Amino acid sequence: MNNVMGVVLAGGLATRMGGGDKSLLPLAGRPILSHVLQRLAPQVDSVVLNANGSADRFASFDLPVIADQLPGHLGPLAGVHAAMIEAKSQGVAWIASVAGDSPFFADDFVNRCDQVASDVGAPVVLASSYDPDHDRWMRHPTFGLWSVDLCDALGDALSQGVRKIVVWTDSVGGMTVKFPTPEGALDPFFNVNTPEDLQVAINGLHNDTTRVRNLRLEK
Repeated sequence: MNNVMGVVLAGGLATRMGGGDKSLLPLAGRPILSHVLQRLAPQVDSVVLNANGSADRFASFDLPVIADQLPGHLGPLAGVHAAMIEAKSQGVAWIASVAGDSPFFADDFVNRCDQVASDVGAPVVLASSYDPDHDRWMRHPTFGLWSVDLCDALGDALSQGVRKIVVWTDSVGGMTVKFPTPEGALDPFFNVNTPEDLQVAINGLHNDTTRVRNLRLEK
């Protein structure tokens, strides 16, 4: 797919990590955000970060940092909306959103979402993965491909109090694409919410020998 802006949703409050930016926590000697960007950048034409507060804390990444356009810390939907506004101003037709605390998402995430969007004409496609504990496929609302044509409708929904992503995406004809978990690997959309999760991520990364080798080569 051409003409896609990637947006890393890095504006969470990280209350379960004691505050601060989860995406800046170290993982294998680099911030989690560095791993996220390594996966996202090859899949899109440009990348922006969505975060509120001072943009200086992300200065080392040399990327545009866009804040929510609506006040009140309204959650990830507000970040998606801000990215749509930015993309629209640049004539970009689609945005691909990812979470700033999920370092293992699929390398073909954008491509597979695009296939579904193209096949059925969906204006938004969310990722899902299988949850063995609940024996069902679970959607990951922060991982999606979104048509910028939804910008005004999303702004109206946020102004009317809508906060849950799947509630809104279902209302506009959103679809889902399934991403199987490779054998012996973490869920590709595993995210770091707690100190225990960070240790799981460290263990998961070191179990992926190919990726560990690549990280060493990049240092």
